[in-house]
Amino acid sequence: MSVTFEVTLPASGPTGIEVPPEVVEGFNAGKRVPVVVTIGDYSYRSTVAPYKGPYMISVSAENRAGAGIGHGDTITVTLEHDTAPRTVEVPDDLEAAFDDASRAAWQKLSFSHQNAHVQSILGAKAAETRARRVDAVIAALHA
Repeated sequence: MSVTFEVTLPASGPTGIEVPPEVVEGFNAGKRVPVVVTIGDYSYRSTVAPYKGPYMISVSAENRAGAGIGHGDTITVTLEHDTAPRTVEVPDDLEAAFDDASRAAWQKLSFSHQNAHVQSILGAKAAETRARRVDAVIAALHA
């Protein structure tokens, strides 16, 4: 099932798409609905969730750039219920650093938290920075 609607992004501050309640209810998947968001030719995976009242989807700077949109724009959004498994490919250096405790902690993290850690590691330009970021992830998992 997919639903298309039009929305105006906030003129400033954090950028999110307010999703009409009837759209969320139409998915019949609870209050936190995994979706594929499509704006123009650009798509990304996200989750609709209640935020200070209304249902919202975050639109990061990366996703705004990918979709070619900005603050204050009126956009057409298509949401499709995302039923595909959400998995993160663990980089080899992070995998090698896992011990039993950190691996167990990793498996308990949400897709979003796993993905944020992996993107941080993959974004390192220098080998030393990447190694520090792997160490930081392992330390966080042991905390």
